[in-house]
Amino acid sequence: MNIMKHVLKTTSLALCAGLMAAPVVPAVLPLHAAHAASASDAQVQEPIKSLYAALERVQAKGSGSFAQRSQMLAPAIDHAYDIETVLASSVGPRYAGLSDDQKQALLTTFREFTIARYVSSFKPGSDARFTIDPTVTPSPVGNDRIVVTHIGSSDDPSGTEINYVMRSGAKGWRIVDVLLNAHISQVAAQRADFSSALSGGDVQKLTTLLQKKIKTFSEE
Repeated sequence: MNIMKHVLKTTSLALCAGLMAAPVVPAVLPLHAAHAASASDAQVQEPIKSLYAALERVQAKGSGSFAQRSQMLAPAIDHAYDIETVLASSVGPRYAGLSDDQKQALLTTFREFTIARYVSSFKPGSDARFTIDPTVTPSPVGNDRIVVTHIGSSDDPSGTEINYVMRSGAKGWRIVDVLLNAHISQVAAQRADFSSALSGGDVQKLTTLLQKKIKTFSEE
């Protein structure tokens, strides 16, 4: 299942700039605590805001060829996503047993696949409207945080709920999963998609599968 394609079928939209309201802080908090909470939410949300801003440029009319738009989006994907964590979770326990060379080759292809999927889904001329909920939600698992967003249009601003599971690491807060309608995990969907390719233990089959998907995405 391709969650981003599913979203487009549901909303007939492409992603555009994120609109972030000021965090809502309970009045009972001391002033310094309110400032800390606001800054924390802003830090968690910043990669999503940057991603949406890049997607607005990608979907603008006259934004160029598929290759040009991919190059335009790549820095935002690198900034927003913890690509290796998403890949490792999507592959599952087999990932730990891969050699460093296998991991690097697969990671390179998976990054290209992630970029290509976005560029293919969010074509120039789309009428997309994005909102980011003002308050970041704690994840029920671990110390992750959830940024709640909605994809909408000028006719339907609320649109479809797309949430990002964010995790703090050496490079700051990064996406480690995407949830459709708050509960359908992109990582889980990818794991199901990738499992058949990896069933024989040949990582090259998964690399080839991703390369085929990239080629399909790029055919405009």
